[in-house]
Amino acid sequence: MTDPYERSAEFVDVMMAPHWDALGPVLAEALRAFGPGPVVDLGAGGGLGTLVIADALPDAEIIAIEPSPALRSVLTARMFERPGLRDRVTVLPDGLLQAALPPRVGGVVAMNVIGHLTPAERHRLWELPASGGRVVLNLQPPAEPVEVPMSRFAGLRLGRHRYEGWGRAEPAGPDSVTWHMAYRVYEEERLVREVEADYAWRVLGERALREELGGRGLGLTPVGPGDLGMYVVEEDTHV
Repeated sequence: MTDPYERSAEFVDVMMAPHWDALGPVLAEALRAFGPGPVVDLGAGGGLGTLVIADALPDAEIIAIEPSPALRSVLTARMFERPGLRDRVTVLPDGLLQAALPPRVGGVVAMNVIGHLTPAERHRLWELPASGGRVVLNLQPPAEPVEVPMSRFAGLRLGRHRYEGWGRAEPAGPDSVTWHMAYRVYEEERLVREVEADYAWRVLGERALREELGGRGLGLTPVGPGDLGMYVVEEDTHV
């Protein structure tokens, strides 16, 4: 399997970290409604969200799924660095369809990952709340396959270097876009390195997600500030 993050893994985690300042507290609050059983962190990346789960649910077992070998190396190292997590977190290298999950889980966290899932993987994901669990996820723009102009989404400093993340998207079919990313490293104002990477992303907006879930007897509830695009998926008791 080709790893889309092979070239960009060194940048992804540090550039996502500031976004977790906003996502983390809302996720922690949503996790309090999870039932007993292991929590699945789907597309755990480098483990920033896994740490939020571990802190919010200090007694929970966590199953962190990350197919990218590059990101998984960061995830595994980060979990091992904390002795209290070595007995609680299991890292799986598979996709959702291949992952060996317990027959019942307390819930699933699917942050910054929904556009990577195939239709079959989404079908599997919606089976979990149907058995009593919950899913916390976020939807990221665009909601339709439209062009997104190049813009800067991250900036940070490390030692003598300044890092910037840039991205643009173009339609790639009736339900997908291709993100073209550029990760740039500057020393003062001089560009010393640039890494480019492309990611396929299946677009999904709130209306389309509600329609998809409605046919399965599942409800969608927004949580947190609207600009975060965070939702809880659970059984719709009004059906």
